[in-house]
Amino acid sequence: MENQIKPKKKINARAIAATAMLSALAYVLMFIEISVPIMPFFIKFDISELPALIASFAYGPVSGIVVCLVKNVLNLLIKSQTAGVGELSNFILGVLFVVPAGIIYKRKKTRTGAVLGAAVGAVTSTVICFFTNYYIVYPIYAKILMPQEVILQAYQAILPSVKNLAEAILIFNVPFTFVKFAIVAVLTFLIYKRISPILKGKM
Repeated sequence: MENQIKPKKKINARAIAATAMLSALAYVLMFIEISVPIMPFFIKFDISELPALIASFAYGPVSGIVVCLVKNVLNLLIKSQTAGVGELSNFILGVLFVVPAGIIYKRKKTRTGAVLGAAVGAVTSTVICFFTNYYIVYPIYAKILMPQEVILQAYQAILPSVKNLAEAILIFNVPFTFVKFAIVAVLTFLIYKRISPILKGKM
């Protein structure tokens, strides 16, 4: 019985330590954000979900959720310029991305399972992002940081034909979210196989 318990404890300890390190890496990657010319100034591109997706593949979706939570809490406490609104959006969409990916990969630990999981996660977060932005994120943003008219004007400065916020989110945020997570997924596929033995303690 003792021999069966010790390896499990060792795996759990490794998973906890690795999740903590991946959380710290995700937080650092949040600093490396890029302004996208075809997006409003308050929307930035970063790949901070990369460590979260790696954690979800390696240790399960709960580990991915923890990485998403920790990086956003740290960002909120240390450098947030959005009064928590940006962090809320980042957390929701990140979780919607890494949880389906982790669940599917856990059931089918093959390259096909990883691709399918990441694709389902990307599509899920992309679809839900319209509703979270329209009903949660932007209403809060408009109350505490920037009037909705100003938000809409930021979109209209890029595409004058945009008539309302719903249309702006559909044209800008939805494809942006999908492209962002698709890029994160591709980067994960490029490096995961190489670092997987380290994460699993096989090196």
